[in-house]
Amino acid sequence: MKIERITLREIRMRLKAPFETSFGVVQDRRILLVEVIADGVNGWGEVTAGATPVFNPETTDTAWHIISDFLAPVIVGKDLADAAEFSVLVEHVRGHEMAKAGVENALWDAEARIKGIPLHKLLGGTREELDCGVSLGIRENPHALVKRVEEELRVGYQRIKLKIKPSKDIEYVAAVRRQFPNIQLSVDANSAYRLEDADQLKELDEFKLLMIEQPLNWDDIHSHAKLQAQLQTPLCLDECINNSRHALAAIEMKACRIINIKLGRVGGHTEARKVQKIALEHSVPAWCGGMLESGIGRAHNIAMSTLPGFSLPGDVSASRRYWDEDIIEPEVEVSAQGTIQVSIASGIGYRVRHERIKQLTVREASFPTKSSTVAVSRLAS
Repeated sequence: MKIERITLREIRMRLKAPFETSFGVVQDRRILLVEVIADGVNGWGEVTAGATPVFNPETTDTAWHIISDFLAPVIVGKDLADAAEFSVLVEHVRGHEMAKAGVENALWDAEARIKGIPLHKLLGGTREELDCGVSLGIRENPHALVKRVEEELRVGYQRIKLKIKPSKDIEYVAAVRRQFPNIQLSVDANSAYRLEDADQLKELDEFKLLMIEQPLNWDDIHSHAKLQAQLQTPLCLDECINNSRHALAAIEMKACRIINIKLGRVGGHTEARKVQKIALEHSVPAWCGGMLESGIGRAHNIAMSTLPGFSLPGDVSASRRYWDEDIIEPEVEVSAQGTIQVSIASGIGYRVRHERIKQLTVREASFPTKSSTVAVSRLAS
């Protein structure tokens, strides 16, 4: 697979409604798209970093820098045996998993297209239909949250995840559970609590939650192990798991009973499959979390979620939940039963809307094979 060219684009997309977590409120997304041309075939990936370093240390701008100055120069012009070889070529670059994932996933898409098979089949996926959950941002009051949950259940989503933070947790969860006593319900704290808050978090046990996701510090597996020993509710780790080594450590330390596998957070499909393998071997359920992706990132999440061991509904929601108009066609749709039918088309399974991307692009850089010069252009935002 000869890597002929890489093009990096920043697009701007506005969410249909503000999305609030313990990190803050997001409505405008700066998204980096990576287009790889290999053997004359285009492959697409998405960098899931945000504009600010609140989820992890990466940002839209750090990812642009790392891809431009360190990742693209390593692989442009090279012949790769397969997409998985990329992780070996860039292992000298420490961290920056989201930047790496954007490039690697584009390579996986290109490889699948070259071979004329769906990406999920190339990855080893076995499922043809996915159960879907939905993640709901923090609301102004419990009543508003209950109303939104009702709307999402009416659409068909099979699992509801509530974002929480101190002062917007127990009362909100209680209101939802009273109204919907039998739904699959979980909460996500995005590191908003400390181990000293264990007694407060214990109050969540009464609501029979599927999980409490990442309540403590983003890099602290040890404290999560201490907290899990005090709770009946399973903990799920997200930000703490950046690779398969972290996953194994968390499982062996009994820091969690569930793992959220995000492609960007672990560096792409190659490492995601390693995390999935470890979780499966230890009978730890896995699922796919979302990062407010465009359709390209969402398509990659769908492909990954077909792997064995992804036994819980993920945050792989419909395009229309987030965007007035997505950058793929057909857009991702969820059935009335809360499922997504996995595409059997080659690559990511969706057509990329080049003209739509062109309209949304505010800067782009091209990395040709026969020149060390990088062509960069900025467009009006």
